[in-house]
Amino acid sequence: MREFRAAVEAGDIEAAVALLADDVVFHSPVAFKPYEGRAAVGVILRAVFTVFEDFRYVREIVADADAALVFEARIGERALTGCDFLHVDADGKIDDFMVMVRPLSGVQALGEAMAAKLSR
Repeated sequence: MREFRAAVEAGDIEAAVALLADDVVFHSPVAFKPYEGRAAVGVILRAVFTVFEDFRYVREIVADADAALVFEARIGERALTGCDFLHVDADGKIDDFMVMVRPLSGVQALGEAMAAKLSR
């Protein structure tokens, strides 16, 4: 978990993606159906890196193979708070990744920005 946080904070998206298990499942705050597999989740993470502004982790809670990384960011004028919930497998790779975001206006801004980014 610390490696993932360090990669994100360093802006090293490729190092962050390398920490994902091949069969990772990503639960988005704006999509109904989860994304599966490192390739698909890598596309999402690369897009998110370009959408969030002033991203910073503000709290870390770790218990065994699970971690919650609380973050703050902006999308345009919309400030948001979120949490990355991560689970690692026996090999230390992230196999389950869920993101929650608040408030609703932040979720909406995220959804719109990601839709625009991924439609290109």
